[in-house]
Amino acid sequence: MASSWVGQWRSSAWVVSTCLLVALLTCTLRCSECVTLSNIILILTDDQDVEMGGMTPMKKTKELIGDAGVTFSNAFTATPLCCPSRSSIITGKYPHNHLVRNNSISGNCSSTAWQKEAEPFAFPVYLNKMSYQTFYGGKYLNQYGSKDAGGVDHVPPGWDQWHALVGNSKYYNYTLSVNGKEEKHGDNYEKDYLTDLVLNRSLHFLEERSPNHPFFMMLCPPSPHSPWTAAPQYQQSFSDVKAPRNGSFNMPGKDKHWLLRQPANPMPNSSIEYLDNAYRRRWQTLLSVDDMVEQLIKKLDSIKELNNTYIFYTSDHGYHTGQFSLPIDKRQLYEFDIRIPLLVRGPGIKPKQTLQSPVLNIDLSMTILDIAGANLSTVNMDGQSFLPQMAPWLRNGTERPFFLVEYTGEGHSSEDPSCPKLGPGLAECFPDCVCEDAFNNTYACVRVLKDANLQYCEFADNESFVEVYNLTSDPHELENIVKKVDPALLQIMNQRLIKLQSCTGDSCRNIK
Repeated sequence: MASSWVGQWRSSAWVVSTCLLVALLTCTLRCSECVTLSNIILILTDDQDVEMGGMTPMKKTKELIGDAGVTFSNAFTATPLCCPSRSSIITGKYPHNHLVRNNSISGNCSSTAWQKEAEPFAFPVYLNKMSYQTFYGGKYLNQYGSKDAGGVDHVPPGWDQWHALVGNSKYYNYTLSVNGKEEKHGDNYEKDYLTDLVLNRSLHFLEERSPNHPFFMMLCPPSPHSPWTAAPQYQQSFSDVKAPRNGSFNMPGKDKHWLLRQPANPMPNSSIEYLDNAYRRRWQTLLSVDDMVEQLIKKLDSIKELNNTYIFYTSDHGYHTGQFSLPIDKRQLYEFDIRIPLLVRGPGIKPKQTLQSPVLNIDLSMTILDIAGANLSTVNMDGQSFLPQMAPWLRNGTERPFFLVEYTGEGHSSEDPSCPKLGPGLAECFPDCVCEDAFNNTYACVRVLKDANLQYCEFADNESFVEVYNLTSDPHELENIVKKVDPALLQIMNQRLIKLQSCTGDSCRNIK
């Protein structure tokens, strides 16, 4: 009897132990599943400045993202031109490492070489491997979808849903690549207006996604890029607005590099009327983006994902309208072209913060991957996560003391027949022979914000031109102080620039 009782006890104990083990494993599995990865949305506008009032029309965006999270007051692009800048965002690299020089195929914009060498290592590939559901909508790279770039059949790796604009920004009469298939659009506002189409397809993606996996969306409306076509309901908005007349507006570039010494000063009235019109129309197009942000956040709230979603709002670079007598464009080294808006909200980010930490657009990819839980030590990128600045209680991190801004000028080999006195090598010329770019508009700058507020730039031209600005005493960069600065400081800045121009990966983050 005793032996039978012991046997039964052992049997019962084994059953209880087994049940406890199963319960423990089940609990552990459930606990691992309860660590929910956050969703991420990146909204990237085209040519939206911050220095010239470019965020003024964005009342809803500032309230729904900025007031709900953080606004960075020192956000910069690594290069002030569309395709190189967007390539920096996608790869997390400075232009000297991703090798996109300008907006042309010959400048490596969406070239077949770029597709083979850069796209497989872009941040969406990492997200997709981490089970993120991914959606892209809007402008990608300026040459995307062209015959020389592989046509609309090419869909970059890492994207589950691909709704990308073929070529440069348009609002109507464009072609999309929809998951590798050509889709043509006309000029019907309800069906074709690109900003609204990007929004509507992103909302559809949110409805159709699997709730079992996180999502990443990158939404790239054309606003406020030319041709500045506003939605019908906004075409009369801002009728009395003019470009700001303060700072460097309509000022001569007498002590600046060759290109800025060429424009006539003061500008003719025709140029001022033109740039004022462009300024108003840019703002008009942004009102639809502001609506996009509002509708997107309402949708996230309705599907109960808002509190688990990081939303980034930024632009590829800044813009100018009359600064130093240049009518309209980007491409220059000055604050109006290199500063960008950057607003972020999300889990763990306290509301109504304004941070002065310097942030670059090459940091976006590393920050997004950091949020997603990637092992950043395995990622070959030049940027660094700014999650520690947004939410120091989530991450430890350091700020960079200085950073690089670089640009490769573009020009035509032959002279413009209407402007023979300027000679060959220029581009983006207006009828009055004011040109916005040239081969010798090739420069590299060190921008310092810690301990001093300086910019030091060297040009690759036959003058070996150097520009230096103290932005504390001269925030509009009116006076080039290169001849007044202590030569020892110039030497320090030159050495920093040399190191930055050759840096890659970790070395870009560790230069002292």
